[in-house]
Amino acid sequence: MVSTAVMKSNGKSFAEEHRIVGSSVEMQEIVSVVRQVAPTDITVLVTGESGVGKEVIAQAIHAASLRNTKPLVTVNSGAIPEGIIESELFGHERGSFTGASEQRKGYFEIADGGTIFLDEIGELPLQAQVKLLRVLENREYLRVGSSTPRKVDVRVIAATNKDLEAEVRNGRFRADLYFRLRSVNIHVPPLRQRNDDVPVLFEAFATELAARNNIRFEGISPEAMDILKSHHWPGNVRELRNVVESMLILERGKYIDAMVARRYLKGQDSGENRYLPVPVSRNVEQAERELILRALLDIKGNLVDLRNIVTGQINGSSRFTRNEAVEPTYSLVDMERKMIGDALQRFSNNRRLAARALKISERTLYRKIKEYGLG
Repeated sequence: MVSTAVMKSNGKSFAEEHRIVGSSVEMQEIVSVVRQVAPTDITVLVTGESGVGKEVIAQAIHAASLRNTKPLVTVNSGAIPEGIIESELFGHERGSFTGASEQRKGYFEIADGGTIFLDEIGELPLQAQVKLLRVLENREYLRVGSSTPRKVDVRVIAATNKDLEAEVRNGRFRADLYFRLRSVNIHVPPLRQRNDDVPVLFEAFATELAARNNIRFEGISPEAMDILKSHHWPGNVRELRNVVESMLILERGKYIDAMVARRYLKGQDSGENRYLPVPVSRNVEQAERELILRALLDIKGNLVDLRNIVTGQINGSSRFTRNEAVEPTYSLVDMERKMIGDALQRFSNNRRLAARALKISERTLYRKIKEYGLG
C-alpha cells in the first residue's frame, strides 16, 4: 500500500502487515520512521489531532519490535482521575490509602518486558510527570505506599493532541519530561492535509465492514469520492470510518453516488465546512462538544426528512385527510443526553468504545455521564 515499503515473505508490505493505511507522501515518511525505530528501545512521542490514528502507529511500533511477544498496555492518561493516577500507573501497597484493601500492580508492572502506550500524555498531572521521568531515566518506580524501588523493563510510547511546547511554556508540562519523551517525534498530519489517503482508507474500512457484516458493497462513484476527498474532516480518520460505516449499513451496500455522499456530509457541496476558520488554541472539550452537537443536529435533520417522506407517502395513499404533523422540539441538552445514553447502551457500558464512537475523549464522556446522571 505504501510504495517505499519492503515486501514481506507473505506478500504484504510493512504498512499492510501492521495496518498502516495510506498512500500519501506523509504516510510513506511515517512508515519509514516506524520501520527504523521499531526494533530499538527508544522512546517515541506520537503527535497529531484527535482521530488521526496515533494508536495505530503505537501498535505498529510494538508489533514490529523485539518486544512483540510481550504485552502492549494502552493507558488513556486523560480518563484516569488525578487522585488515583499514580496508583493506576505504578500500583499500590495494601493499606497505603483508604480503600486499598489489597496490594495491586500498576500498568508499568503489567507491561514489564513489553510496551506501554500513554495516550493523552498532555493530561498527566505534574506530580505523576515527576514519577514518569524517573521510570524513563532509571527504569525504576515506587508503588504508592512503598519506599522500595522496583525495576521495570518497559518501552514507552506516548501520544498527545496538545502542543506540548506551549504546555511547557505555560507551566503545565515539565520541560525535562518533554525533551525525554520526544527522542523521536512522529507527527501524524490531519486527514485534510493528506486527502490522497481518503480513497485507500475508504476502501480499507469498506472492505473490513462488508466482510464483517456480510454486505455486498457495490462501490462508490468518482464524483462521490471527490466529495469525500474535499471534505474538511474535523474528526479525521475516525470521522471517515464512522461515515463509511453509516453509508454501508444504512444504504445496505448500494452504489454510493454524489447525491448519497452529500447526504452524509451535509453542507459539503456548498463548501461551508471547508472554509471555516480553524482555531489553534481552543479548549479541546469545547471543540468536542461542538462536534457532538453538530452530529446531533444532522441526526435530527435526517429524522425530520424521513418523517416528512413517510408522512407524505401516507397522505398520498390515504382516502382521508389529516392535519400536518407538528414537529417535536428537543433541546440540544436532551439530544446530547440521549446520544450518550444510546452509545453506552450500544457498547454495553464500555466507556472507551462509547467515547470513540462519539468522537470525544473518555474524560469528556465521564464528565457528561456524571452531569446527566447516566452512571
